[in-house]
Amino acid sequence: MNASEIVTNLMQQGVDIWVDNDQLNIRSPKGIITPEIQANLIAYKTEILAFMREMRIAEDPACLPLIQGLNLQTIGCLIGGFIGQTLVDYKPPIIDPKMMAQKLTVTFKPVPTSYKNQEILKFRQELENQLREYGVKIIPWNQATTELRYDIVLPIINRKKSFQFRGIISEINAIIDVEIPPSCTKKVGILAAETWYKFYSSFILKNREMSVVKIAKFSSWAEDHAAKYIQDPTNTQVIVLTEIDHNFINPIIPYKQKINIGLNTLIRTFSEIVIGVAPDKISILNMNLSDSIFAKSELGEFVLKSLIPKIFVPIAPLLLNRFKLGQYQPEKSSYAKKLVKLGQELASTGLFPPGFKLGEVIKRKSHRDIVNVIVNGRTGVSYGFVAYAEPPQYFGALEVTSTEWESLSAVAGFSSNELRQNEQGRRYLKTQIKGEDVFKQIPDIWLVSSRSGSNKTNLNIASDVMRIGLKEKLYLELPQDIHTDLVDIKPSYDIYVMLAISLAAALYAPELIKDGAPIVHFHGYPAFDWFKPNEYCVGVHNPSVPCGTYESGVFNFLGISSLANQPTTNVSLVGLIEPDHGTNFIAHDLEYLVERLKTGCAEGQIELGGKHFASLKAKVEKTEFN
Repeated sequence: MNASEIVTNLMQQGVDIWVDNDQLNIRSPKGIITPEIQANLIAYKTEILAFMREMRIAEDPACLPLIQGLNLQTIGCLIGGFIGQTLVDYKPPIIDPKMMAQKLTVTFKPVPTSYKNQEILKFRQELENQLREYGVKIIPWNQATTELRYDIVLPIINRKKSFQFRGIISEINAIIDVEIPPSCTKKVGILAAETWYKFYSSFILKNREMSVVKIAKFSSWAEDHAAKYIQDPTNTQVIVLTEIDHNFINPIIPYKQKINIGLNTLIRTFSEIVIGVAPDKISILNMNLSDSIFAKSELGEFVLKSLIPKIFVPIAPLLLNRFKLGQYQPEKSSYAKKLVKLGQELASTGLFPPGFKLGEVIKRKSHRDIVNVIVNGRTGVSYGFVAYAEPPQYFGALEVTSTEWESLSAVAGFSSNELRQNEQGRRYLKTQIKGEDVFKQIPDIWLVSSRSGSNKTNLNIASDVMRIGLKEKLYLELPQDIHTDLVDIKPSYDIYVMLAISLAAALYAPELIKDGAPIVHFHGYPAFDWFKPNEYCVGVHNPSVPCGTYESGVFNFLGISSLANQPTTNVSLVGLIEPDHGTNFIAHDLEYLVERLKTGCAEGQIELGGKHFASLKAKVEKTEFN
């Protein structure tokens, strides 16, 4: 007997149970509460109170039902592997940018009186006004900063020295600055600061790890960029306004060249987001390296649909402590072999530029060390991923009837109107397909994926392919013979997206994934006319949340699930558009996907960069998820 069973049994008999001021309240028809049940209620009172609190969290009115009758709480827990875990501190993903805006706090770094770029100064004021209009809290600089202190031990004389500085408080989500090219004097100071940091790091700390804050303070005292003032870069993003880079937004310049332009811009400005400003247009750049362009007249949409989501959900890798770790033998996996073949077959398309080593791009040691901390020890970065979903794993009935659903038990942390489980622990989801309630088993999801930073078109099956699982929690299986202390093998930033696509396909487009399915992502878009019958395009009008977030997974889940209410048959391929990021594709067959992508590239209908995004935005019907 447990809390779930007691509550479920009583609810099925028409008993109302609720918690009020930490008191368990019961309203029951006559004769239901027997002495035995009363004894169980007393014995399990603590567990029942905890269970009911989590039920209340799941049924919070803030988690409004979405299409297919599911709320964000449920979807976020499913794709994040939070089933069966306490949800008291869990926060549902937010996908409405207006709600995101109301939770953001931003400050503007004062502009020196010597700064004379009137175009950027005008835009800076317009940006501040627009952020306020959407509900973003703008904090004055003097209120956003506080006096901080850090200590270092001076070499040779072995004396501790304390330094005072003003730092941005951690509650600030973003600091907005303008780019000011350094003078000759400052360049000399930067060189001196970097030399001092190298000496201190190598000979005093002997290459022991430092916090991001300390690295920044040691190495940037001669500079005046916004990052210098940040107390905790994991909480506060730097946004820099600068003159637009016409090469970066030039549709004629190949995207591979734009990668270097974009990276150098981010590193030069030491920022997470760079907004380029011109008299008639604006651009936005982050580590997704999208070459997105907006007309000045679209400032409102730019701020709401592009900038606010990037501030609200910054790019961050999924840490290894989120997974239950294990091992597997990739050479014995037919899906690992298919994944390697998928990458090789797509080499000729040019959709997967080779990755790069951070050390080759970031020249200053202090900058490399800071990035190393932020990206969780990754030594390289690449753009795009390839994955292969295994067939979903079911145990028992794939669906149950409404009568059978009523006999199932509630699950802690979830609304009993959405998720229940049977005696064997298999969980069933109440959802809607073509307007009808359907009660579907949630399968175990497994897929193989390229590791972060690998060459997607030439994967080494022994060291580049990891296996990801989604059951009651997240699972990560690494190649059996790999030595993680010698090889930089980290999961992709897009794990939530891969799992969300696979789970949604199993629930809403089972024919697409029943035999396994290839999934790819690249930083470009197909033209609208490229799609054939039985091929679908969704997500074009979504807010541009970055990769690596619950929100990105939720949008992909909703994109697949939206097909359940359309007159679709024999879905062959789905293109899931991620604005300011790229496109995810899932198809029912490897050869089919490869042929379609190759044909699209050969005919100029699929390209890296944002060239074809405008045609999609103009012709794809908007689907509202909020």
